[in-house]
Amino acid sequence: MRRSGVLVLALLPGIAMAGDWEPLEGDALRAALTARTLAYQGGAMQGFFADGRTLYETPEPSWGRWRVEGGQYCSQWPPSDLWACYGVERNGIDLRFIAGDGSVTQGRYIDLN
Repeated sequence: MRRSGVLVLALLPGIAMAGDWEPLEGDALRAALTARTLAYQGGAMQGFFADGRTLYETPEPSWGRWRVEGGQYCSQWPPSDLWACYGVERNGIDLRFIAGDGSVTQGRYIDLN
């Protein structure tokens, strides 16, 4: 997941009903990720820092950058200087990142379990 730069965390203004995925954009997306940690299938984890850094652990640590742009989560992983962007949706404590090709990566807040 590090290469695709997909990790996301969300504030829960209200818990969504099972099966109801809520699109996140702008301030809601930023709030969902800032100072949060997600766990992914296979044991990877990703933390999102308020200063725009992100740490992806698989278990090897990898530092990148993240931002919200055009209503999407965007990430950049050195040594590349290219940014990749994803749509993000939330359902309760689960977040999913949707790439331009339609592929989906799902994570769960581990700071809310």
